[in-house]
Amino acid sequence: MDVPLRLLRWAVHATAGGLLAMAVITMLREERAAVAAAGALLGLVYAAAPAFRRREGSGYVRLAHVWLGLVTAGWAVLAVAAAPFVWLAFPLLFAYLRVLPLWAAMFGVTVLTSSAIIAAAWHAGELTMPLLVGPGVAAVVVTLLALACEAMSTAHERPS
Repeated sequence: MDVPLRLLRWAVHATAGGLLAMAVITMLREERAAVAAAGALLGLVYAAAPAFRRREGSGYVRLAHVWLGLVTAGWAVLAVAAAPFVWLAFPLLFAYLRVLPLWAAMFGVTVLTSSAIIAAAWHAGELTMPLLVGPGVAAVVVTLLALACEAMSTAHERPS
């Protein structure tokens, strides 16, 4: 059971890295070096997650919350600055569900998804049905996957 969970976590990180790399490259091609540099900085903060990993003890939990706050703030700034960064919200949903208690994660998922919809519509100049429905469906799927992974992880950790 441990291997599928690890593979899923790596898939989430690879997705985040791929989306971030595409956004940074797009900014470089558009000669928006400052936005590309900010995207690279966000990547470094995201990659620092193991240092902030949620462990037992309030100190580690607070560090995980600080990390999530930094990543979210960076995402928000970049999502407003350039459309390609909007889609980084979806790998971040997994982070919300992993770091926060369930009630706070559900609130965060709702706010992050709504923010992604608003930012995408703003960049597109209009709110279309795909921009409204797509992120909502993605948020539901990500939430269900994260909850299923948490349940499998909890079941795996219980002694037989």
